[in-house]
Parts: sequence; C-alpha cells; structure tokens
Amino acid sequence: MRKNFFQGIGANVLLLGLVSFINDVSSDMIFAIMPLFIASLGGTGIAVGLIGGLGDSISGVLKVFSGYWSDKLGKKLPFIFGGYFISSIAKLLFPFIKAWPALAVLVPIERTGKGLRTAPRDAVIANSTLPSSRGKAFGLHRALDTSGAFIGALGAFVLFWFLKLELRTILFIAAIIAFFALFPLIFVKEKITTPQTLSLRISLKNLPLNFKKYLVAQTLFALGNFTYMFFVLKSKIVFDGIFSLRFTIALPILLYVWFNIIYALSSIPAGIISDKIGRKKTLILGYLVYSFTCIGFSLANSLGGFIILFAIYGVSFGLIEATSRAFASDFVADDLAGTALGTFHTCISLAVLPAGIIAGILWNFNPNFTFIYGTALGILSILFLMRVNPKGI
Repeated sequence: MRKNFFQGIGANVLLLGLVSFINDVSSDMIFAIMPLFIASLGGTGIAVGLIGGLGDSISGVLKVFSGYWSDKLGKKLPFIFGGYFISSIAKLLFPFIKAWPALAVLVPIERTGKGLRTAPRDAVIANSTLPSSRGKAFGLHRALDTSGAFIGALGAFVLFWFLKLELRTILFIAAIIAFFALFPLIFVKEKITTPQTLSLRISLKNLPLNFKKYLVAQTLFALGNFTYMFFVLKSKIVFDGIFSLRFTIALPILLYVWFNIIYALSSIPAGIISDKIGRKKTLILGYLVYSFTCIGFSLANSLGGFIILFAIYGVSFGLIEATSRAFASDFVADDLAGTALGTFHTCISLAVLPAGIIAGILWNFNPNFTFIYGTALGILSILFLMRVNPKGI
C-alpha cells in the first residue's frame, strides 16, 4: 500500500515537504496570532488588509523573476535556500515591533523570501514527479506544509493559554524554529535542467494560450480570496462581549488550528481526486466551496457555526491550493516550469494587495460586505475557469 502511494514521487518531494513543514510550524505560530497582534497595536480593517496583502504583492514580483532566473541558470536550489534564509532573518524582528505600520515594512521583507523560493521549489517538485502522480505529489507537499501550520497554530495556543506567554514572546520562539527548516535542504538533489537563453519577454510570450486563460481565472479568484485574517477577526467580533477577553483571543486561535487540520487532511485526497477527474473540475468545486464559505461567514453568529465554517474553509483550501499548482505545471514542459509557475504565482500575488485593500474598505463599512464580495468573485472565477479547455488534461 505504501509503495503504491509513493510510486512516481521522488525523494525531493518528501524533503521539500519536510522543509515546508518546519517552516510552517514557525510561520503559522506567527500567523495564528498576527491579526490579534495587529489589533493590539491599534490596527483596523484597513491595516489588516494592507499588511495581509502588501507582503505577497511585493514578493509576487520576485516570483516570476526567480522562476525565470532558475530556468535560465538551470539551477533552483540556490533560490530555494536563499528564500527560506531571508524569511528566517526577518521573523526575528517581529517581536520588537512597537506600531502596526512597521509591520507593513517587515512583512514584505519576510515575504520576499517566499517570493524567491516558491516557483523554483514547485518546479523541483514537478520535475521530481511522474506526470500521472503530479497532483498527488503537490497534495502531499501541501499536506506536510499545512500539517506544520496546524502544529504551529496549536503551539501558539498552548503557549498563550497554558503557559500564559505574551504575544511577543511567542513571535520570538517562532522565529527561532524557522532556522531549523534550512537543514533538510542539504539533502535535496535537484534535476539540473538545460539553461535557457530566451529573454523573459519571449519566454512569457511562448506560454500556451490556455495557460494564459487559466491565469485570468486564477487572478480573478485571488482578487476575492482575501487574507485569512478577516475570517479570524470576524469570529473575534462575534465572541467579544460573550466570553472573557483572554478567551476571546484564544478561541480564534483554536479555530485557526481547526482550519489547518481540515486543510491538511483534505490536501492529499484533493490531489488524488484531481489526478482522477481532472484539475479543472476539482478547481471549480474548490471555488464553489469557497463561495459558500464566504456566504456562511456573512451570516455566522455562534461558536458552532464558526466551527463548521472554518472546516469548510479548510476544505476549500485543500481543493484549490495543490490543484491550482499542479494544473499550472501541466501546461508546459519541464524546461519552462519555473517560468510558468513564477508567472502563475505572480499574477495571484499582485491581486492580493487590491484584494486586501478592497476587503478592508468594505470591512470598515460592514464586515459582512467583505464576505459578500468574496462570494461574488468566487462565482465569477468559476465562469472564467469554464472557458479553459487544455487538451489532454
């Protein structure tokens, strides 16, 4: 059974999954408390949207270049290692923040590391896997990644609730953990591809038409897929006045843990399903589930409702995250995988900033408007994705 499951998946997938696992223990120990940390510094809905979107938008510019440079050099590991190292250094500064605008500077620096590593790392995963098992490989990677996120978020809760540590102390512990993610990279053996001599403009021009149509659908979805922080803060708003102040902080952290549990458990099945029924159908299902999630959050007013909705939110991520990456890599040959995945990640990341700002503005009028907006963009994305019809996929 085990042999059949790992058939077609190289050791690099497991090693990079371990790297992501450790890094996400660190990152989600931070992310679990970040919206609460922003609120403690006086940040409002606009602050949450700005910080949640600015980092990924700025780092997104690097994603297409890092993918292109890694294709041009035929080497991807230097970008992967450098990306994780930069992020680790930036995290060390988070505990010393005194005002929320400083996060608008530091978060983009930390996300720059993500911009450097993501496309080359996904290209190594794609190149280390048989095409027939690619969805399963990306699903496995996302499952390890999200399992780390679950442990990190749970760790944040334990440190806050049981050990009664301050938010800043938790941020410092998380920063130290990040450096341990660098060690498994020593054992990754990448498949060196032929260096490319094409210019960036020509490389992008040579990407298939259906891939470009796919990017339109993904970008539209990204415009409505605003930061998770709004989902966490919506639960905190409902809990305010019902529970004690400390419990009002602890419950959203636990719900974020619950979200990551479901996300992790659904990632591998979603990847396998995409290999069986196709990426397009799986993504449409994911968009639909996300739209339903947003509708639910606009109506939720109880702890039981949030428990159900955070689970559905996790399922939507499981269906979308791994499948969207595997689908992007299906359109191109190995020698342009970095460029295609870099373009894919960049289009999404550039949409994150306006998504966060729009969501923040709507939040200041009425938090429910934010989730209605997410529902509308999710449905619109389905309509555009239905126009993508790549042959043989």
